[in-house]
Amino acid sequence: MLDPWRSRYAARTDGMIASEVRALFAVAARPEVVSLAGGMPNVAALPLETVSAVMADLVLQQGTVALQYGSAQGVRSLRESICDVMALEGITAAPDDVVVTSGSQQALDLVARIFLDPGDTVVTEAPTYVTAINTFAAYQARIAHVPMDGDGVVPEALADAFARLHAQGRAPKLFYTVPTFQNPAGVTLSAARRHQVLEVCRRAGVLILEDNPYGLLRYDGEPVRALRADAARGHDVVYLGSFSKTFAAGLRVGWALAPAAVRDKLVLAAESAILSQSPFTQLAVDRYLRTEPWPDQIKVFREMYRERRDAMLDALTAHMPPGVTWTTPAGGFFVWATLPDGLDAKAMLPRATGARVAYVPGAGFFADGSGRTNMRLSFCYPPPERIREGVRRLGDVIAGEIALRETSASHVPRVTPGSLPAQNRRVRRR
Repeated sequence: MLDPWRSRYAARTDGMIASEVRALFAVAARPEVVSLAGGMPNVAALPLETVSAVMADLVLQQGTVALQYGSAQGVRSLRESICDVMALEGITAAPDDVVVTSGSQQALDLVARIFLDPGDTVVTEAPTYVTAINTFAAYQARIAHVPMDGDGVVPEALADAFARLHAQGRAPKLFYTVPTFQNPAGVTLSAARRHQVLEVCRRAGVLILEDNPYGLLRYDGEPVRALRADAARGHDVVYLGSFSKTFAAGLRVGWALAPAAVRDKLVLAAESAILSQSPFTQLAVDRYLRTEPWPDQIKVFREMYRERRDAMLDALTAHMPPGVTWTTPAGGFFVWATLPDGLDAKAMLPRATGARVAYVPGAGFFADGSGRTNMRLSFCYPPPERIREGVRRLGDVIAGEIALRETSASHVPRVTPGSLPAQNRRVRRR
């Protein structure tokens, strides 16, 4: 449809693009489709009667405060509770350095707003969180990717990227990372590499933007220490957290832990954007944290998601054809799968949805068009039996694609030696 206002929009609106994940919601919401796409937390595991009582008591006891305007920085009592939550990941923080936001997504947007000018460069992992790509693009920033492996981002590659960008006159403003149970890859930055990454960024003078919504959802053992916990100087890292995965996404309560100067800018940016955060949702979260055994509830979430993770991994082993590989997350919501060379996850998606299964194609998690053979599979929402059925359907679709490719290849006319480059044979492996 022709947009009569197109010529009057700000130039930055050209960077506003639809999320690959959001675009799938209409299809994934159909009851006959097994959605392995969206990363929605399973709030059905919450004690809803208890949450209801917390809300009712809040209105009765603090209604005149909860239903009034509040501070752009956030309710102080909640900021104190947030410091207790971050202490589980080794972070020592003061409430004055915390800014409460409408989910960590708003914190990400505010950081981008105060740091990024058009043409600035942000370095990210490859792949990276799709909405971070969209956020940086909306502020007309350029994204430079750094590769990961099973231990997270590669420090040597990060240092090389910084040096190359500096040589090009494009000194990066930020290094954005999801180091723990990464979205979308599911991998975790190893302890040794965390120290290396901190040192690489310190030497380059690059601010780290640590996004950590999944950190408390480790299936076995204690939470992983945050990058912010080991930063030699507090001003090297801005830490983003959220209650969306550990309490309730619908309340939209997140936060940023930032150095004092950055904190002040974030508060000013928040004031101009929304005037103040919602005191009601903040006080509801704070009351829940102060009156309920929330660590026990997080344990319930961890056990539930571990069961779903195991169901997905078992089903992938049982139903994926040779040549498909995948990650094994130790926490969080996602598995990152890689198809055999020659298959395109985005092109295959219509056939998958036709077979009543949905996933997110990997290309959406790259700013440069990479990731065509990848897909993100989410196990957080469907029950285990639905996960197994969804993976079975997906395995059939992939097997069909492989067979179709092999059939097409067998009909390619023979050529004389030397007329085309020799093709390297790839050994398929599970």
